Amino acid sequence: MAHLLHLDSSPRDARSRSRQLTREFVAAWKQAHPTDTVTYRDIGRDPLPHVSEAWIAAAYTPPDQRTPELWEAIDLSDRLVDELLAADICVIGVPMYNFSVPSGMKAYIDQIVRIGRTFELTPEDAENPYKPLVLGKKMFIITSRGISGYGPGEKYEMLNYQDPYLQAVFGLIGITDITFIAVENEESGEHSLAESIANARVQIAQLAAR
Repeated sequence: MAHLLHLDSSPRDARSRSRQLTREFVAAWKQAHPTDTVTYRDIGRDPLPHVSEAWIAAAYTPPDQRTPELWEAIDLSDRLVDELLAADICVIGVPMYNFSVPSGMKAYIDQIVRIGRTFELTPEDAENPYKPLVLGKKMFIITSRGISGYGPGEKYEMLNYQDPYLQAVFGLIGITDITFIAVENEESGEHSLAESIANARVQIAQLAAR
């Protein structure tokens, strides 16, 4: 039995393509794996706070030296990290905003990428200073974009700061088994969008059935 962490980062509701397809992915997964469990968090419509000075002070203060105020500042981050660590599989919906990720997704990443919790920093090891602590997990990221052409070797590949960033930042903490599913052409006409959604659904059906 596996445990899924399902995250949506779009601030849109019914009109969100990424949200629609993460929901379909999790439903297909549950149908294929009925004993698996799911934790859901909506970081798009219920956004997380950005890190603060108190948060930074807490993150870099040893736990046995934290004041009650510092414990309060870091409490949500600890709970988010615990959620991530408890998951075997992550399913995340991420629309492209200005060639990258929404600010809500960035806020989530800043909350869970933490020295001592999800990675270690060892500056004395010049060859490999970053030591990941989140290992053995699988991640599925469903992205949505207004037009097409952001894939490897395509016209707008150099403008795609979405996929490489997510791959790099989750790779830093140890999640390297990442599958991207892209829904494109939302601004390119109904036929192009429908074709892209149909292709994504084929991928979802195949991946969820494994």
